[in-house]
Amino acid sequence: MSDDVRLREVEQADLELFFEHEHDPETVRRSKFPAREREAFMTHWATKILSDPTVLVRTATVDGQAAGHVIAWPEGGTRFVGYVFGRRYWGRGIATKALTLFLEIEKSRPLHADPFTGNTGSVRLLEKCGFHRTATLWHGENEHILLTLDR
Repeated sequence: MSDDVRLREVEQADLELFFEHEHDPETVRRSKFPAREREAFMTHWATKILSDPTVLVRTATVDGQAAGHVIAWPEGGTRFVGYVFGRRYWGRGIATKALTLFLEIEKSRPLHADPFTGNTGSVRLLEKCGFHRTATLWHGENEHILLTLDR
């Protein structure tokens, strides 16, 4: 495997893979984001992501195979970025490469991310891509770090 990372438009077939990624128990543990049931997941993607012109989302591929997605969206006057990748791609620099490519397309600044404080891999990835810590947030009882990309 050469780990050739690229971004492309999301295809309908990608949604099954994204659903699987969201339901990976380790993804849920690291993100502190509860997995949605299939119908809620598919409805969310159809109505809130793929049909919203303010949302930018791309499928990340590795050697031509879908590996995950990177997304930017507005929330309360702030623009956020997020990503989810299949576990087999973790720890290989895949997400860092994909986010770097995504940031060439997503020009909005400042751009924010708020990973769970225990998700040290995600925090490191964001810092490698130029994000810096700006605040602490709470989502329910879970502490998150607000990171900001200014440039």
